[in-house]
Amino acid sequence: MSRHSTTLRILYPGLKAVFWGLFALFLAPMRKRNSKNVPKTGPLLILANHISNTDPILVQYSCPRMIHFMARRELFDWKVLGPFLKWWRAFPVTQSAADTQAIRRAIELLEEGNAVCIFPEGQLSPDGKLIELLPGAHLIIRRTGVHCICVGLQGTNKLMPHPKLTPQIAASWLTATWGKPKYFDKSTSREDFVKWIESELLTLSGQPQKSSDGIQTIATQESSEN
Repeated sequence: MSRHSTTLRILYPGLKAVFWGLFALFLAPMRKRNSKNVPKTGPLLILANHISNTDPILVQYSCPRMIHFMARRELFDWKVLGPFLKWWRAFPVTQSAADTQAIRRAIELLEEGNAVCIFPEGQLSPDGKLIELLPGAHLIIRRTGVHCICVGLQGTNKLMPHPKLTPQIAASWLTATWGKPKYFDKSTSREDFVKWIESELLTLSGQPQKSSDGIQTIATQESSEN
């Protein structure tokens, strides 16, 4: 079974505190909203918008359970980050192509009862706005049928704007707002699934979205820190 190591599980609370402290040095404290919505057990596919290279840290910090991340393949070749990602049981994905190996790995992890996070846009948004979603998330659903939950991220692009790889003073909260989990079976159409993800991520990240009459409205989400 692909579980996080015992050593990592023991060190995990301390690592959360360390990362919060490091981010706070750049005036970018992390906070979580509605994390009580996250199912504590069972297979779970987590879907997040992607606006900064620091997004996975905020997602994991805000989540009450440990996550397996799908991460860009090139990152595994970095001297320090690569071994850290492997230690965290992340797995690589090739962004420029349909990576069936990464999809199979995500399916395996879900079938073992793990929480898996992917960024369905497939790449960083250059301006923080949600971009077109790739088919990978739906391919996973077609093979598994699991509970899904979206998390909207805000502020991380102020700490590390695209395409920078070094942090800067953000003077902003980094906020992760969780939606409510929803079960999708294998027969769910791609159109319905994508529509749900888009609506959730726009709402949770406070981005404008079209109402039923086509008028642009500001998405809002009732939230509470926990």
